[in-house]
Amino acid sequence: MKKYILFDNDGVLVHTEPLYFKANIMALKEHFDLSLEFDEYMKIMSEGTTVWQKAIDKGFLQKDIIYAREKRNEYYQEFLRSENILIHGVKDILKELSKNYKMGIVTTSRRVDFEIIHKNLGIVDFMDFVLCEEDYEFAKPHPQPYLKGLEIFGANKNEAIVVEDSKRGLTSAYKAGIECVIVKNEFTITQDFSQATYFIDSLKELEAILN
Repeated sequence: MKKYILFDNDGVLVHTEPLYFKANIMALKEHFDLSLEFDEYMKIMSEGTTVWQKAIDKGFLQKDIIYAREKRNEYYQEFLRSENILIHGVKDILKELSKNYKMGIVTTSRRVDFEIIHKNLGIVDFMDFVLCEEDYEFAKPHPQPYLKGLEIFGANKNEAIVVEDSKRGLTSAYKAGIECVIVKNEFTITQDFSQATYFIDSLKELEAILN
């Protein structure tokens, strides 16, 4: 019987992935006059590579790429502050789940971004803890993030379930020995999810799986 739920953040609890894509487009265009198509971005995300490889291949200097990355992060934060990122119905679902399960968020987002994302959303009110990029030595797809989540709960891996939307997150959960539910997402739909235990179209379907 499952007692603990470990959630990824972006694409699972909040609709932030389109904004991150848009921030990358802006940074590449404004600083290197390079374009970034959706299919190309999907491939980069699937392979776990970097959008900055486009600039590297064109011979741009590392210092210019570092500056562009910093600007990308600024653009992203501006979007997070100004656009609606709450997925419809998520808070109601979490409220119901919190009656029967202990829950935590395990993300590789930077904490500064996470705090901007969740300011006034009320999602973290249902969580026992939040782990961000700074809390791990090794990020997903390494198992450490989800193993740390288990450790905080004092849980056995068979008592927990992970909710993810990416191959990197799935691999992290799989290597940690935890069953994983994949929430279908347009930004990750082409990725290999063969190691997943369950698939759902939205979090509304999660409780049925747990029961």
